[in-house]
Amino acid sequence: MTRLLILALLTAGPAWTAEWPTKPGDVPLTQSELDALAGRTLTFYDDGQSSFSVGGAYSYTYASGESAFGTYSIAEDGSVCIQYRNGFDRCDLYVRSGERLILIDQKGDRYPVRPE
Repeated sequence: MTRLLILALLTAGPAWTAEWPTKPGDVPLTQSELDALAGRTLTFYDDGQSSFSVGGAYSYTYASGESAFGTYSIAEDGSVCIQYRNGFDRCDLYVRSGERLILIDQKGDRYPVRPE
């Protein structure tokens, strides 16, 4: 019985696969839109800025001016995953909701990006 349970868990997929808490009308970014993040800086309404470098480097600059540095990658599910130098990591999903670009974190919190 234990072997069957283990086999079922292994074939069910990775435990870390996120179920993104999207809302009706949310459209995840396409692969080409995700690729186009390279070289861009996104500014949020709290004045924080996410900067994506062409080579995969990432930084988040807080409104206070302090920054956190790391690298980013795009996961198979279309989420953008950040690995910070301090060991912290996270994945977020970017969606278009109407005319807005919104970051959704794994807790379901939504952070709209200011228009450029």
